Amino acid sequence: MQTRRRFLQGMMLAGGFCLMPFGRGGWALAAPGGVNRHLVVIMMRGAVDGLSIVAPYTERNYYASRPDIALAPPGQSDGLLDLDGFFGLHPALAPVLPLWQNRSLAFVHASGSPAETRSHFEAQDIMETAMLNSALAPQGWMNGLAQVLPDNRSPTRALSFGNTLPKIFQGRYNVSTVPTNLHAKAGYKMQALENPREAQAFAQLYGNQSELGKLYQQGTSARDSMMQDLEKEMVDSGKGAPGADAFVTQSAKAGAMIAGDPSIQLVFMDVGGWDTHVGQGNAKGQLANRLGHLGDGLAALAQGLGPAYANTTILVMSEFGRTVAQNGNGGTDHGHGNVAWVMGGGVRGGKVYGRWPGLNSGQLWEGRDLAVTTDFRATIGAVVAGQFGADDNDLRRIIPGYQRDPALDGIVA
Repeated sequence: MQTRRRFLQGMMLAGGFCLMPFGRGGWALAAPGGVNRHLVVIMMRGAVDGLSIVAPYTERNYYASRPDIALAPPGQSDGLLDLDGFFGLHPALAPVLPLWQNRSLAFVHASGSPAETRSHFEAQDIMETAMLNSALAPQGWMNGLAQVLPDNRSPTRALSFGNTLPKIFQGRYNVSTVPTNLHAKAGYKMQALENPREAQAFAQLYGNQSELGKLYQQGTSARDSMMQDLEKEMVDSGKGAPGADAFVTQSAKAGAMIAGDPSIQLVFMDVGGWDTHVGQGNAKGQLANRLGHLGDGLAALAQGLGPAYANTTILVMSEFGRTVAQNGNGGTDHGHGNVAWVMGGGVRGGKVYGRWPGLNSGQLWEGRDLAVTTDFRATIGAVVAGQFGADDNDLRRIIPGYQRDPALDGIVA
């Protein structure tokens, strides 16, 4: 593998895309050569279930809390892919297992925001601004990063994939967008709370009884209304991000663009569809299908980068995790701690970073969720410091409240 410090040479700008400037001021025309460090941030909007992505298969309470959606241990049919004897990777993510094996993929478990919110929108804003009171944030943290990096006047230095500029890139620095021409796909298949035959039987049973029939109809209407509200929330949580099925095309395009234009340093992409309140599934089902697309997309990104993978770090985040216990609809609800991904040529991978809090009842946050033991701001800081050599003063400028976490030292070198 080429070293991360070797400048990419002989690359040309990938064509076939449209750039739209945001922010104040006009574009400068020239870009200096030799810029070869890249950071790609991917937001999984909707709060993905980190306990399914990297599952603690030796934790007894993992299986006790999820009788229908827990993933089987490694070695069993449709079982987890063993990572380190304690954690296992979701089998749908097999395309990225080689990156773990070549030690360019790491995870930070039990990570997330210390904020207590369970609102998708508030939590996403916090992750994108790196401020717990995001309403007061003057900028997104990636825009702040662009402001402190060494001078680079290329109009392609900072790219956001999407049709609108996300909060993470809002601020004084001009950012270009790469319109995806993709519309978010909900992809949610809401399921009834009971078997259709059972529903028909209940309707026949109560239909001719005035009082009970009336109560039954009221309950059915309330349930239907609740399911409609839930479906709307699940769709809205994606903020218009393309679904996972579009991620392969988008990520391959991003990889080729970075490989073709070394002046690109900062890239943001998002992918929606992770709010699995209903019918989450385990090795098969809605979540597995989406994770399969995600894994294919991350593998395509690494492949598209080619030699530039050696100089690229990819950070994958989601606003919060999901409940340890499954709910009555075969899904999971809004939780707290989650898992972050860090991959790339300079990543010291093949390791799950962070301090594991455990899943026993006394170890859960508010008695129901995976606790947060690694502040997401420390994860961002460790990645930025390792990738760009930013010092603590710079990190505090772009990540309000940042504190170094020694457990993450050297995750990117």
